[in-house]
Amino acid sequence: PGLLLLAAALALGRTAAARCPTPCVCDNLRAHVLCLNGNLTAVPGTIPQLTKKLDLRGNSFMVIPVGTFLATPYLTHLDLQRCKVERLEEGAFRGLGRLVYLNLASNGIALLYQESLDGLSSLQQLILEGNRIEEIQPGAFGHLGSLTVLDLRANALVYLPDMVFQGLQALRWLRLSHNTLHVLGSEAFATLPALRRLSLDHNELQALPGEALARLDGATRLDLGHNPITYVAEEALAMASLKHLFLDHAALQDVAPDAFTHSPQLRTLDLRENQLRGLPPLAGAGGLAKVSLAGNPLLCSCLLRPFRDWLVRARVQVEGSCAAPPALRGRPLDSLRPPEMRCGHPQLPPSPATPSEQPKVAGSRQCPQGCACSPDFRHGSCENRDLQEIPRGFPGDTRLLDLRRNTFRTVLPGAFPGLKELVSLHLQSCGIRVLRPGALRGLESLVYLYLTDNRLSTLVATAFEGTPQLAYLDLDRNAFTHLPAGAFRLLPNLISLHLQHNAIGELLEGNLAGTGGLRWLYLAGNAIGHIVPAALAPAKMLEKLHLEGNCLAEVPTAALRGLPALSELKLSRNPIKRLGDGAFLPVASSLQHLYLDNMGLEWISPGAFAGLGPKIRSLYLESNKMSNVPDMSNFTGLEILNLRDVPFRCDCQLLPLHRWIEKLNLRVGATCGSPAEARGLKVKLSTTFQTCLGWGQGQAGGGSLDKSKAASKPSKKERSGKSPARGFRKSRA
Repeated sequence: PGLLLLAAALALGRTAAARCPTPCVCDNLRAHVLCLNGNLTAVPGTIPQLTKKLDLRGNSFMVIPVGTFLATPYLTHLDLQRCKVERLEEGAFRGLGRLVYLNLASNGIALLYQESLDGLSSLQQLILEGNRIEEIQPGAFGHLGSLTVLDLRANALVYLPDMVFQGLQALRWLRLSHNTLHVLGSEAFATLPALRRLSLDHNELQALPGEALARLDGATRLDLGHNPITYVAEEALAMASLKHLFLDHAALQDVAPDAFTHSPQLRTLDLRENQLRGLPPLAGAGGLAKVSLAGNPLLCSCLLRPFRDWLVRARVQVEGSCAAPPALRGRPLDSLRPPEMRCGHPQLPPSPATPSEQPKVAGSRQCPQGCACSPDFRHGSCENRDLQEIPRGFPGDTRLLDLRRNTFRTVLPGAFPGLKELVSLHLQSCGIRVLRPGALRGLESLVYLYLTDNRLSTLVATAFEGTPQLAYLDLDRNAFTHLPAGAFRLLPNLISLHLQHNAIGELLEGNLAGTGGLRWLYLAGNAIGHIVPAALAPAKMLEKLHLEGNCLAEVPTAALRGLPALSELKLSRNPIKRLGDGAFLPVASSLQHLYLDNMGLEWISPGAFAGLGPKIRSLYLESNKMSNVPDMSNFTGLEILNLRDVPFRCDCQLLPLHRWIEKLNLRVGATCGSPAEARGLKVKLSTTFQTCLGWGQGQAGGGSLDKSKAASKPSKKERSGKSPARGFRKSRA
């Protein structure tokens, strides 16, 4: 029977091999299929049925439709990194009941729907790092009962609603680092009984989210570093199993003596790089073994003696040294003797006042006629009810209100009374033409406002009066022809502004007044042909600027000055034909991701990328018309380089690029457009370079990129050594 089974498997393997789709590689012995860094726009339908591991990294799928993988039910590992996926249709992964690993990192997914991940009952690891996820609908993870690791790092999350992780009964590690979280529902983590590690570092939490964390009885490690937390209040943390707490690189000025009384298992406390001038004895933390205080401005006066004495009594190891007084500066805390810690030095500043907690009043369970209200999730919905006026009477504790696909036309002043706890408001596709002054008054907790697919053409700042927490504003697909000056000046916490697919023609000075905290600005699909130099200046913290699909004829270099944090710039699909010297110099020290694809680009100056270097992680130059590119040998941090569909002239001027590509551990897709004998060949594999001077030397010794002499017939100057061909120069053909 064993031999019969083996023969059957081999026969199936031969059948599968015959059906291996191009341009994929199939390893039938291990049941692996690789379709890497190609031009695939859909998952091939001829993947062998018995495939267990499918690697589709670096393609261009955009959407994963319903039932995409029904023909490959034996998959256990699926890798979809860097596939430009923007949407997962509900039921996209149905049929993958054996899948244990799914990697969707570095795509453009913005929203997780309730059924997006349906069918993945065996999934153990889900990687969603580096997408654009702004909101997760409760129930999105409801079918992932076997999941142990969920990675949501480096997305755009601001708010976690109650019960958002419902269904993740086996989850052990939840990674939420590098988002912009500053609001957590009190029941956000209520359904995670197996969680052992929670990573919330690098967010915007201004206070310890004690109520939400108290639901995590079994968690042993909590990462909260790099958050602007200034104070840890009395009994702030009640986590019965917590052993390791990281609060490093925050903004802590004081910690209450009994802050950790209800975390009796705490062993290590990391408070490095804060603003602490001292600490009190930490009552109730009897199991504490180590406290890290390095990088704090510690004042080693008599006021610190009680803490020092407590360290000795409790036998707690401490890291850190004195910043003052001068006589003790630099002394390790554990080397101090009580007589040295004298009084008479400047006293410690008073502890920041603990924010008073407002009493919670449970909202009543009334609901407007024709609408649905969920008391468990605190959601209200009147979607697609043919309403012409915004209904009133929702429960006062409503957090999410969905009013999409109605016909409101005008939002009147005070349209949402009694909704002080509302966090997310959906008004997409409502035919709205006007937001009156005071329209959102009273929505003091509002974080997300979706106004996509309406008919707004102008805005006044007073329309946003009373919404100081608003962080995400989505105005895509409206009728704006210009940015209304000063419209956002009453939104001090605005982080993300979407104005894609409008008809904006230019960006002027004052358009972005008051947006000092803006991180992400999305302006794709407009008609922007000009950006005045000072237009972006107010947004000094801008990290992402998306300008693809506009009418820019040149890189807006002058407008990029004063953006020291810009890490991602998208200029794809603009009619930019030439890149001049220093085009990106103002943002060279911060830029990591640069999109210059599909522009019809004909010429790139040798100095166009001046200042750019190891920080660049991805560069997209595909689908352009230039025949050469500048020297990029110092782009040593590249993870993605796309040079597909560029008609490179594979002559001796391109030899440095050929040699550099050979050394890269990346698939760049560069092909020859000329001469005729090389057309269609990979630059890396073309034999036309073998006639070039120095070919043999380059093959034997490698040869550095910027010193290669590349000419089949050297001129007199070149023979004399006076004119070496340096870098990637434009072909003179």
